[in-house]
Amino acid sequence: MSGKAARLQRRRLATRLAFFALFVLAPPLDLFRLDLTRGHFVLFGWDWTLGLEPFLRGEIGAGEVTVNLLLRGLLPIVLVVGVFFWVSWRWGRLYCGWLCPHFSVVELINGLMRRAGGRPSLWEREPLPQERPDGTRERRDRRWWWAVWPAVGGFAFLWALVLLTYLMPPAEIYGGLLRGGLGRYETVFLAAATAVFTIEFALARHLFCRYGCAVGLFQSYVWMANRRAMVVGYDRTRAEACADCLGHCEHVCPMRLKPRAIKRRMFACVQCARCIQACDETRARHGDEGLLTWVRDACALDVSWRDIGRPYVCTAPDCFLRHRDRLHGRAATWKNPSVSSGTG
Repeated sequence: MSGKAARLQRRRLATRLAFFALFVLAPPLDLFRLDLTRGHFVLFGWDWTLGLEPFLRGEIGAGEVTVNLLLRGLLPIVLVVGVFFWVSWRWGRLYCGWLCPHFSVVELINGLMRRAGGRPSLWEREPLPQERPDGTRERRDRRWWWAVWPAVGGFAFLWALVLLTYLMPPAEIYGGLLRGGLGRYETVFLAAATAVFTIEFALARHLFCRYGCAVGLFQSYVWMANRRAMVVGYDRTRAEACADCLGHCEHVCPMRLKPRAIKRRMFACVQCARCIQACDETRARHGDEGLLTWVRDACALDVSWRDIGRPYVCTAPDCFLRHRDRLHGRAATWKNPSVSSGTG
């Protein structure tokens, strides 16, 4: 692994581990949870209510309760959604690839399944090549299946347990679990949620991320609306370099996408940069640079605007297309797509 790629993936691993720990520990530390027994949120140890109780007791008027609703209810929602929208607009599904605890489990189980049988999911038709991007061979052993299924079941139970602590007092849940005295409804919730997550982690991990996760779909739709947002760009002017490659960029993608495609076919990209890393390592063996890189602004239009009938060529001064003069014999004249589409 090249130094730059290694540092990038180490940073991504660090952010994912940190957020995973935060996801698990937030309820018992009273950092954030919705306590159904008390009927309100708990934020950093404080009760976060809408301030309706004084109004119901006749202590404040309609004007004050309206201000409370705006400041304690609407404003936080607008701020959170606004920040999420801005990040998605500029960088796409950055949360999914760099923070999401569910996606961390997806990648882990994908890796275990690949070690066990060469397929990152049960739906893969053929085993992936054993050759890694750096030229080494992947060692596979069917005994890894003994790690796959405990991981699937273990993370499913952990997910169900953590979600329950977001809704009920964590001390009661963990205490009851240790004593073997959980309530009836808590036990039913744990059993049902564990069963659902087990099926999802075993059969539909990346499918859920692509088509079933509301948070992920929101990011994707916002990202697709911005043609200049950061996206993985493919230097198609050097496409002949891919002739002797096994398609490592596609094999390492945890979402099972084809990174060399145009943007609309990369709808579910999580910006994990594993395809970029794989291409860099593959081309480094030939003393060359990778063909995949993150691009944005004018260069991003070559990925988002280019399509059948629109052979757009990036004309930015630092264009990532090394030999753009090969396309149609010369660099095309850039024309602002917003003139005809109304979209920037």
